[in-house]
Amino acid sequence: MADTRLTPETNGVRYGLFTAVGMILYFVVASLFKLTDRIEFSFLNGVILAVGICMAIANYKRYRHDRMPYLHGFGTGVITAMVGSLAFGFFFILYAGVINPRIMEGIRAADLFGFDLSVTIAFLAILLQGVMSGVIITLVAMQYYKSPDHKPITEIE
Repeated sequence: MADTRLTPETNGVRYGLFTAVGMILYFVVASLFKLTDRIEFSFLNGVILAVGICMAIANYKRYRHDRMPYLHGFGTGVITAMVGSLAFGFFFILYAGVINPRIMEGIRAADLFGFDLSVTIAFLAILLQGVMSGVIITLVAMQYYKSPDHKPITEIE
C-alpha cells in the first residue's frame, strides 16, 4: 500500500503543477486575445504564483495540524515555485517553438534584448523570474503561516 504521508517535497510538486496549469491557462487566454506581446500582462503570472505558494503552504500547515516547522513551509513554497516555473517554461518552449513560433517576433519587438532573444533565453528568464520571485513570496508568506509559538531570538545563548 502506498505511503500517504505528505512531505514538503510532494506537496510542493503537487501545488507547483497546479500553479503551472494556472499560468498556462492564463497564457493561452492571453494568447487568444493577442496580449502575449505586452510584457506588462506577465505580472499576473506572479499573482498566480503567489496564490499557488500560499495554497501549498496552507495545505501543508493544515496537514501538520498547525504545527509546521518554518523550514518545511519555506521548502514547500520554494519547491512550488521551482516546479511551477519549470513546467511553465517547458510549456513556453513547446508553444513558442512548435505551436506558435511567430510569438517570439512580437516579444522581440517589445523586449530590451531585441534580436538576441531566443526561446532558450526566454525559458531561462521565465525560470529565473519564477524562482526568485517565488523565494521572496515564500519569505513573505511564511511570516503569516509560521507556527504561533515561533519566537525570534532575543539574545545570544
